[in-house]
Amino acid sequence: MNTTTREEKIAIYPGSFDPVTKGHIDILERASNMFDRVIIAVLKNSNKKSFLPVKDRVELIKNSIEKLKNVEVDSFEGLTVEYARKTGAKFLIRGLRAVSDFEYEMQLSQANMSIAPDIGTVFLITKPKYNFISSGIVKELASFGEDVSKFVPESVVEYLRKAK
Repeated sequence: MNTTTREEKIAIYPGSFDPVTKGHIDILERASNMFDRVIIAVLKNSNKKSFLPVKDRVELIKNSIEKLKNVEVDSFEGLTVEYARKTGAKFLIRGLRAVSDFEYEMQLSQANMSIAPDIGTVFLITKPKYNFISSGIVKELASFGEDVSKFVPESVVEYLRKAK
């Protein structure tokens, strides 16, 4: 009789999500089908000027993923691999839109691997309809009062409308 128990597969999906986009949600939905538990982890970067406060980003993501039962939202500071260790995650999820994303993400993955060889990186490619969407584009369009509903979840659209 085999009495071994399977270890829960936990993944971290880290990023600034400033704001969260439909491309981010696409990656998250697919990751939630691959892992037992996924933590979407919003990075608090005090060196960077944010468009939205971290607590608002966390709430907007929570409102956008209510149907994903194995996903939780958190925020963190510091190295992603340290946060992964703290949560018991053995995988990092990274989304790719274009070849240019891959270069940066590969370097980041290799740096993480050198300091945390027990934590792997899984790259997921966005659906083609989301390839051009970035938080930066959304921020710029929103700052000019453009409709961004094609690019972000409804909770973000509502938030931006109220913030005007």
